[in-house]
Amino acid sequence: MDDTATTTTATIVLADDEQFIAIAYKDGLERAGYTVIVAQDGDETLKRVSEALPDLVLLDLIMPKMNGFEVLKSLKADEALAAIPVMVLSNLGQPTDEAEARSYGAVDFIVKSDISLKDLLIRIEQVLAAV
Repeated sequence: MDDTATTTTATIVLADDEQFIAIAYKDGLERAGYTVIVAQDGDETLKRVSEALPDLVLLDLIMPKMNGFEVLKSLKADEALAAIPVMVLSNLGQPTDEAEARSYGAVDFIVKSDISLKDLLIRIEQVLAAV
């Protein structure tokens, strides 16, 4: 094994129902060395997180079956999952949305249109380093 290789072994559950966005983020995150599991609705997100016990969840707020706020509350209410950091990655950008997400336990709140993949990767690294 080459000890000079710099790859991460972190696993991320990416919850986003917009297929184009999910594919784009998944590709960028995988190129950065992350293992990415995509979930396309709230129910699937809870299932994937429970199965994979990822290092991080990137959570959209507007999703079918169960919205991101409900997913976040469920994750933080589950003793086995509560310690997994959740970063909200959404098109919602109102201060009230951010305040609500943080009140439920989100460690970061990012508006998709306001961030580049490069900056998202920096924020992810910061969150993972703090865990």
